[in-house]
Amino acid sequence: MLAQRSLKTLTRAVGVGLHSGQRVELTLRPAPVDTGIVFRRVDLPVPVEIPVTATSVCDTRLASTLSPGGDPGAPKVNTVEHLMSACCGLGIDNLIIDITAEEVPILDGSSASFVYLLQSAGVQGQAAAKRFLRVKKPVEVREGQGAGLKWARLEPHHGYKLAFEIDFDHPAVDATGQRVEFDFARGDYGRDIARARTFGFTKDVDMMRARGLSLGGSMDNAIVVADRRVLNADGLRYDDEFVKHKILDAIGDLYIAGKPLLAAYSAYKSGHALNNKLLRALLDDPEAWEIASFEREADAPRGFAPAVGYPSAASADYGR
Repeated sequence: MLAQRSLKTLTRAVGVGLHSGQRVELTLRPAPVDTGIVFRRVDLPVPVEIPVTATSVCDTRLASTLSPGGDPGAPKVNTVEHLMSACCGLGIDNLIIDITAEEVPILDGSSASFVYLLQSAGVQGQAAAKRFLRVKKPVEVREGQGAGLKWARLEPHHGYKLAFEIDFDHPAVDATGQRVEFDFARGDYGRDIARARTFGFTKDVDMMRARGLSLGGSMDNAIVVADRRVLNADGLRYDDEFVKHKILDAIGDLYIAGKPLLAAYSAYKSGHALNNKLLRALLDDPEAWEIASFEREADAPRGFAPAVGYPSAASADYGR
């Protein structure tokens, strides 16, 4: 059986929110089978649980924001996509995340720090079958036209692969790779994707800070792009770091579905809003998806089975 996974023990992190600038503590805890991933706002007088589902998304401006049932007036947790991406990359199904503020800490601006935290706690198999969301027919969402066109698409695939293309019409970004593909069957998430940082343009910083955004942003946790060049002294971590970060975000946004996808995702200039719109379009069509599991690990797609780096229910931990 290809088993569900959770943590072996709890782990903690402290950081600041990218947009709020507020100090925040995270405690990542093991969770029983079929719990899914659940955020808990433990800073509130009565702690509030926010289960991670596609319909929990209440805002997608600059980040993915969740609230109970997607209620915009309810307690929220912002900027979940990097942590969700790390959970997907390590195959974690069940996790309780206690958080002491409204925004997940940005840490180094990528998902690599979250990968390290999760690995340090140990990832272990559980006594229940892992359940996938298998895409059965193509689903696509599109917005705009001409130069403003953007789109995202899911197609059937026995595994999970992603392709993303960007077009920022900016000399510093244009000088890097504009398109990237990542296949969980062949790539290594921690090596190939997780270190890609979020990025921003200096021309937008004053405007965003005037709106109370990016208050925690710095060159320690983001790529900062001026009119013609990257300002970070150490440059880029990947030659195509900008588009790889968009893949990282998409992995996190799509994992908000609550289960790993069996699908091929492709996108052009997509973002948090369009990714969530794509998930909702998929889930709104009962003929477009089904729940799948694998009683024999040998039948599971490459990239999910223990043979390529993940634990079975019998083996104890990963990354210790």
